[in-house]
Amino acid sequence: MNASFTALRQAFASARHERKARHRDIASALSISEGELLAAHVGAFDDGESPLRARRLRAEWQDLIAAIEPLGPVMALTRNESCVHEKVGVYADASAQGPQRLVGLVLAGAIDLRIFYSHWRHGFAVAEALSDGAIQRSLQFFDAAGHAIHKIFLKPESDQAAYEALVERFLSAEQQPGLETADAWREPAEPADDTVDVAAFRSEWASLRDTHDFFGLLKRHQLSRTQALRLADPRFAQPLATSSAQELLSRAAQEGVSIMVFVGNPGMIQIHSGPVHKVAMMGPWINVLDPGFNLHLREDHIASAWLVRKPTVDGLVCSLELFDAQGRTIAMMFGERKPGQAERCDWRNLLESLVEGAPEAVPC
Repeated sequence: MNASFTALRQAFASARHERKARHRDIASALSISEGELLAAHVGAFDDGESPLRARRLRAEWQDLIAAIEPLGPVMALTRNESCVHEKVGVYADASAQGPQRLVGLVLAGAIDLRIFYSHWRHGFAVAEALSDGAIQRSLQFFDAAGHAIHKIFLKPESDQAAYEALVERFLSAEQQPGLETADAWREPAEPADDTVDVAAFRSEWASLRDTHDFFGLLKRHQLSRTQALRLADPRFAQPLATSSAQELLSRAAQEGVSIMVFVGNPGMIQIHSGPVHKVAMMGPWINVLDPGFNLHLREDHIASAWLVRKPTVDGLVCSLELFDAQGRTIAMMFGERKPGQAERCDWRNLLESLVEGAPEAVPC
C-alpha cells in the first residue's frame, strides 16, 4: 500500500513539473479522485517524492469555517464540472443554522457563501512548493467521493501565523495516507412529466413571494430544475441560445451592469456581487478576469440556457440559468440587488434582450 502512495506522489510531481497540470486533471489521469490524490500526500515521506504535503483536518467544519476570519484576505474557490468561481476577500460573519447546524452562511463583505455541510466529509491543510520557490498554502474540502467542494488559498497578504494556528487547532489525530471513498451524491430521479400536477405547480409558481421559496416548490412537486423549467408557464421560463452567457457577460462589462453570479456544487454555493470588467474567450472557456473575481465557464458544456422569472414581494426577479447535458446547474446569474429592492432596470433590459425578437427595452 505504501508503495502505491509513493507511486501516486511521484506521478503527481512529474505531472506538475513537466506539464504544469492541475491537481484535478492529474487525479483524473490517475483514475482517482482529487481527494484521494491529496490523501496520498498525508504523513511522512521523502522530500524528493513530491512538492506537496497534506495534513488531515478534523470534521468540525462549522467551527473551522467560523475560524477563518483571522487569516485576513484569502481566495475562495468553488467549482463544478463546468465552471470555476474564484473570489478574494475575508471570511467574515460566518454562521451555521438548522438541525445539527448543517446549513452555513458567510455573508459579510466580498466572500458570500451558502454551505451545505451534510456533503462535507474530508478536509486537508495543503502546502505545495511551486516552481518559483514559493509555498502555496490552502485548506481544501471534499465530499464522500473525494470530489472537491471548496478550497481556500492564502494570498501574500494573508496572516500565515493565523493559518498555522488554525491548522494546529483542527488537526486530526489520524495522519496516515489514504482515503476511504463512497459513491457521490446524486439528484433524485425526476418523475415522468405526465405524472406531475402541472396546473398546481404553475399556480404555486405564480404565487411565489420570495426567490428562496423556489427550492421548496421543486421539492413539493419532486421536480428537477430543468424539468420545472420545461413544465413552467412560458411567461416565467423561456429557453435561450446556449451562447447567451457569453453575450450577457460581455455586455454587462461594456454597459456597467452590476450582476450576481452563483456557482456551486452539492456542498457549496459561492456568489459574486458587483460589476464585471474584463471578459475574454480562451478556447471553450468564457473568462472573467477581474481583480478580486475570476470566473472560468466552459461554454461547450452548456446544453441549455433559460431566462427564469420569479414573482416576489419586490416584483419579478429574473435570472439566466445554465445547465449541462445531465441537467446539472452550471451557473446562475441575476442582477445585483438586496432584499427589499426592486430588480434593476438595466439588468432586466439586458436579460430580456437575449430573447429572440425581444423589443429594445422593456418596462421595469
